[in-house]
Amino acid sequence: MAIAKVIELTSASSESFEDAVRKGIERATKTVENIQGAWVQEQQVKVDGNRITEWRVNMKVTFVLKD
Repeated sequence: MAIAKVIELTSASSESFEDAVRKGIERATKTVENIQGAWVQEQQVKVDGNRITEWRVNMKVTFVLKD
């Protein structure tokens, strides 16, 4: 029987929401093993001078615990 755990992450990118998700997952894999998926809960942008300067995501990442 597998047991899964969920952690919440916030990640940001100067390029796009997709890049923010990718960076968050890539960073999480450095300390968390067996990541199975992620659910993006929120998306936000930072605006400076009428331009979007940062894309941010809050996501829940699911991973399976080892036996």
